[in-house]
Amino acid sequence: MTTLFELNPQAPAAVVAAGDRPLVIGLDVAMGISGVAGIGWTDHIRCTADGQHERFAAQLDGLATFYRNADFVVIEGAAYSKNNQGADALAAMRWMVRHDLWKRDIPYTVITPSKRITYATGTTVHKDEHGERIKGDALKALVRAAVGERYGIHTEGRAKWDEADAYVMLAMGLHWLGYPLAEVPARHAAALEGCSWPEREAVTAR
Repeated sequence: MTTLFELNPQAPAAVVAAGDRPLVIGLDVAMGISGVAGIGWTDHIRCTADGQHERFAAQLDGLATFYRNADFVVIEGAAYSKNNQGADALAAMRWMVRHDLWKRDIPYTVITPSKRITYATGTTVHKDEHGERIKGDALKALVRAAVGERYGIHTEGRAKWDEADAYVMLAMGLHWLGYPLAEVPARHAAALEGCSWPEREAVTAR
């Protein structure tokens, strides 16, 4: 399927012929539950270790089992507007994943939460029937619902939001490569603009 939208010429979605798609993995990295996604499936790593180093090791080892053979990995990045407790540990965990991908020579990119929300829902600002802004768990639920409606992927359980977020990462990476999983409106596809994509040949030539 070719892309229907004209995007930023610095990082346009590719137009490619049908054929074997690169192996793309989407990640929503966290210290407790990390979401993972590939085409048609989602999964998660849940860490129950007590020590910080043990938690780092469990998350990294678990995530690597999913991406070790990948051609491209798309990772959800930090929401820099938030000052979350444990942010230092989470930032370290994300960098460990990125460094491991670098060591394995696997191209990756990092997508901000706002880009993920826009790609999934068409906007980062949602209001309820009373004009109040929807945020937090309610906004996560909208993203999860969008993943179910557009891709037929219905995530459940404690990791439902993490897995849904990872699936959006996957969908964005494949769309950029020229293999969109579904047709999305232009306002959704606009989220592909301004992301720090690698050289496309670094992915397709693997």
